Amino acid sequence: MLRLIPFIMSLWLLAGYALASQNTIEGLRIWPSPNNTRVVLDLAQAPEFSYFTLTNPYRLVIDLAATDDSRDLSSVETAGDLIRTVRYSTPKNSNSARVVIDLARNAKPNLFAMTPTAPYGHRLVIDLADSQSSASPVVIDSASNNRDRDIIIAIDAGHGGEDPGSIGPAGTYEKHITLSIAKKLESMINGERGMRAVMTRTGDYYISPNKRPELARQKKADLLVSLHADAFTQPEPRGASVWVLSMRRADNELGRWMERSERHSELLGGAAEVITDKASERYLTETILGLSMDHSMATSYDLSNKVIQEMKKVTRMHKRTPQAASLAVLTSPDIPSILVEVGFISNPQEEKNLNWAEYRDRLAKSVFVATKRYFQDVPPDGTLWASLKERNRTHRVRSGESLSLLAQRYNVKVSSIKEANNLNSDVVRIGQVLTIPST
Repeated sequence: MLRLIPFIMSLWLLAGYALASQNTIEGLRIWPSPNNTRVVLDLAQAPEFSYFTLTNPYRLVIDLAATDDSRDLSSVETAGDLIRTVRYSTPKNSNSARVVIDLARNAKPNLFAMTPTAPYGHRLVIDLADSQSSASPVVIDSASNNRDRDIIIAIDAGHGGEDPGSIGPAGTYEKHITLSIAKKLESMINGERGMRAVMTRTGDYYISPNKRPELARQKKADLLVSLHADAFTQPEPRGASVWVLSMRRADNELGRWMERSERHSELLGGAAEVITDKASERYLTETILGLSMDHSMATSYDLSNKVIQEMKKVTRMHKRTPQAASLAVLTSPDIPSILVEVGFISNPQEEKNLNWAEYRDRLAKSVFVATKRYFQDVPPDGTLWASLKERNRTHRVRSGESLSLLAQRYNVKVSSIKEANNLNSDVVRIGQVLTIPST
């Protein structure tokens, strides 16, 4: 009997080890977006998995080795219209779990594991590229529209979905703050004649930073504004800042675009179809890319200064001049792009401010006013504002003249003159040059 005791204890130890190594599903989350749906399985340990797809009906089958399947998946609502149900099926063996995602239509899966990053633990991420995109294109011009096109502003709400961004001491997620400010900015821009806003994301879902400039290009944007909230390991830092692309990253992006010959036609337009000499095409593309990047970076820097001027009326500035960095969202060579850090969410007072709707509204308005000021000065060719600027007149104020007198003389409203010149009062000074808007 004494000889059996060590053997029995070994069995107990082996059984305990087997139980300890068994993985468990701790949660299920679903994040739908216009082009993609992300499913996340929260797990106690790093997953060991394999998968395959089935048709008629469409299904994605995932096998998780050494995983318990006692977690109820049926209670999770299947957001969006791509996923019908998420359920268990008969596993390969008694120690594994088989998860089946029933799909409404075909979708291309991409599965990968993620290591713990606060506030999440181990995860298995399932990205489903929808074969039937619900994203609608932005119409710039139409046959029934005989006026010049709008200035298109792409607004990028940072983070989203599985990526919460920075988290404040009171638990505020950066992704919610940026989306709220983005929607306020969108409303302001869409309320301005001659301007139109497009959003890289309209809800709580994830988009790759590299994909965001691509979305702006698809929407034919004249500007990309990316909104974020800063964070630090200590609570003291505070204030907003504005960022542009660094020269080193800009040079790298030029080289990357030059190596992607399929992109040359995007820059050359119809010219790419008639150029038969590949060396000439490359030279022309390199020239256009260089000019385009120079223009984009100059525009980004000038606009950043205007944004800082407006934002400092609302909040403290952490950096009082535009900052340069290697950020993926700013890498488009043909679209001016800026990244606005609206404050430090890691600072308790700024987190409290950012949770105040009126404060977010004031931040959005500061970005809007700066953007409007910039494009009033240098409207893109072919836009309504460019056409209006060509027809606008200027007038140098002489002694005895007032805004009301000038309004009568040029048959325009006083408010129109004030808006065209960013005037906050009716006071004008002798020698001041005013833009007189067209009637």
